[in-house]
Amino acid sequence: MPTPIRPPVRPTAKPGIRPTARPGIAVGKAGPAVKFSDKLTDSLNDITGMIEEHKSMIDSIQEIALELTNSIGTLHTLTVKYAGIANNILDGLLPIAKGLPIIPKNILDMLIKLESITQKIIDSNAMTAKTISDVQIGLKTGDVNRLKSHAGELQNVTRQLTAMLPK
Repeated sequence: MPTPIRPPVRPTAKPGIRPTARPGIAVGKAGPAVKFSDKLTDSLNDITGMIEEHKSMIDSIQEIALELTNSIGTLHTLTVKYAGIANNILDGLLPIAKGLPIIPKNILDMLIKLESITQKIIDSNAMTAKTISDVQIGLKTGDVNRLKSHAGELQNVTRQLTAMLPK
């Protein structure tokens, strides 16, 4: 006759000894839960502290950006003014120069190219002036959205100016 299968025997607890948890079962201590709002408040306090710590640097960057924008605006105004003067001179000079056989072709080509560059500067005046003005307003008012919206326009202005540089 076969021997009956018996369930395994568990050791009984000895008096004064608490039973331990079985492997794989977590035993948690009862205690207060950490509130999400407390965690968020701590994070916000950390961020506020970092901003306060770097406040003077952030403000200095804003002031420098504003001064750079003012300088670029002044340089732009000066460039457009003198490009207009040069363009007017070239508009009168080119027809005469083209009719004179004593002017070398390379000089004539240079004058034509110069007239083209001055015209590009004049043509881009309105867009460039508006972009510079809007960036100045954004820097003065701390309007980050306005500044973000003009980042691409500033890149376009830079590309246009770079394209005009002699190669």
